[in-house]
Amino acid sequence: MRTAVVALRGGDGPAMSVKTRKLEFPCPVCGSGEVFYTCTPNCCYNHVCGGCGATFEPETRRKGGTIAGIAPPDPLPDATDPTTECAACGATAVYMTEDGAVVCGQCGAALELEITEVNPA
Repeated sequence: MRTAVVALRGGDGPAMSVKTRKLEFPCPVCGSGEVFYTCTPNCCYNHVCGGCGATFEPETRRKGGTIAGIAPPDPLPDATDPTTECAACGATAVYMTEDGAVVCGQCGAALELEITEVNPA
């Protein structure tokens, strides 16, 4: 899997490379990684677990700070890949860095991910 490179600047120092990848998170009920997006962004962010059938919705909160120069992962997420909305700008271009941090690919906001509306099957 290829990943995108982003530029992170600290002070007057040189740019550092930070890789991004598709958003992913485990099911909050059973821990399975088989999580699928089952709705459309203009409706809700309902996801379902392929392991246990639980449904839930991811949300983001601003963590503080931004990362400059973000490029989307390659390949881009498909329609059933996990997604959510950026709390800062509302974009659905929310990705993860190589170390698991959540970031918006549109505005560069550093984000925290929270799982809400958990309904076990």
